[in-house]
Amino acid sequence: MQVTVNRKDTKFYPDASRKIARFLYTGDERAISTIRSVLEMSGNLASETLSAVLRDYSLRHRNISKIFEKHFNRVAHLLKQLEIEPDSLELSQKILIGSYFTMEYSIEAAAFFNPSIVEHPDQSETGMEEKRVILSFRATGEGHISSIVFRTGVMDKNNNLWLEPVGKMLEEAEHIRRHVYDKKSFRSKLNEMKDIHALIPSGLILDKLNDKFTYGELRDCIKEARKSVHLTGEKDILFNQITWLASSHYELEFSLDTNISERVIFPVSVNERNGIEDARFVRFTDGDGSSVYYATYTAYDGATVLPKMLETKDFYHFRIMPFHGEIAQNKGMALFPRKVNGKYAMLCRLDGYNNYIAFSDNISIWRKATLLQQPKFPWEFVQIGNCGSPIETSEGWLVITHGVGPMREYALGASLLDLQNPEKELGRLKSPLLMPNANEREGYVPNVVYSCGSMIHNDDLIIPYAMSDYASTYATVNLKELLNELKKQSNQAQ
Repeated sequence: MQVTVNRKDTKFYPDASRKIARFLYTGDERAISTIRSVLEMSGNLASETLSAVLRDYSLRHRNISKIFEKHFNRVAHLLKQLEIEPDSLELSQKILIGSYFTMEYSIEAAAFFNPSIVEHPDQSETGMEEKRVILSFRATGEGHISSIVFRTGVMDKNNNLWLEPVGKMLEEAEHIRRHVYDKKSFRSKLNEMKDIHALIPSGLILDKLNDKFTYGELRDCIKEARKSVHLTGEKDILFNQITWLASSHYELEFSLDTNISERVIFPVSVNERNGIEDARFVRFTDGDGSSVYYATYTAYDGATVLPKMLETKDFYHFRIMPFHGEIAQNKGMALFPRKVNGKYAMLCRLDGYNNYIAFSDNISIWRKATLLQQPKFPWEFVQIGNCGSPIETSEGWLVITHGVGPMREYALGASLLDLQNPEKELGRLKSPLLMPNANEREGYVPNVVYSCGSMIHNDDLIIPYAMSDYASTYATVNLKELLNELKKQSNQAQ
């Protein structure tokens, strides 16, 4: 029997008017020339130019003069080549120079897709049977660079989504804090890297660092170590891996006066410079009843993918870190919303083809995984993967999956895992739960529906999903009907 899916009318489309002010750099030589030209402007011309820029762009960005000043500080070191001390310049000169090293970037001009949904930490002023929710999206702009953005709304008793007003003044994090490393723990992390000591003695790097050090200090130390070691291709790769690992840790803090729809998590570290992809958000409940939000995502540097995780309690402050271990190597890692039998649990796809399950005592380190699901039905013969974190129900762990079939068509399916032993699959839908219909199959990548995380509300499963990697919407499924169908197919299999 086909499970009934109720598609909703709410649509989320890309909006080219949503933009952030990014740092623009053209190389030292051109930058010095630009700075020289600005400083040679007459006082009147400089004042007129700055006034025009502020008059225009202050309507498009919050605190644009502060952004200009921040971007000036990133090129201020070049003033020494002009024999000028940065402190000798007036603030207006710094702001004007900074404007020449700033560009607008339309974060979602190309696509607004692959959503997930979680319960909002603030449930005040909601009515009976209502729930305030946060939806995350993968927003893609020029050059196919992806970032994480949010929307909020209230789900009513009929599971209609009433979106809250969307702010127009988009903003990257107000503060970016690079991670301060502890030498002892970092040495332990290096030990996880296969055969590193056989190729590069860690003392060559770590012995020259203090007990606490920053990414910049480590980078400088590696630069010196490169000079004293005969580099083979393998050693050079390992140096790059150490730098890559260290640059992956950082923290973001957004201004308290930003609406959540204005906060943009844009790539910060070098290993994600080409995009932050497919964040799977989950509200994780610890043994003491406290909650924290995690999101697993894929960092992409243009050549290599790195699974990473962010953590937040309030969606203002975010801590970002990479996963470690042998199985942290592919897309599609999704955390369970609580520990299972005293261990963290994760769905993952090591080979790009099958679904695996892993357990760990440490949320950051994942070493072993067990095969959980293989493609079984024609609509998933190419590959099977998860579409977000498992959802706990009275009958078992409900997993929304994606399958790829003929013509690379992506469809959503559903599986049920045993609550106590999620390595055991209790049932799987033989037919897709959701396939792209005529209104959903055209887009940046045709014939694709995809989700990064669902939730239960008022006895319905709420599934936000992307339509052909272009826009997004959501659908609801009666939970009891879905579970009954999964249990029926489980009994038939037995």
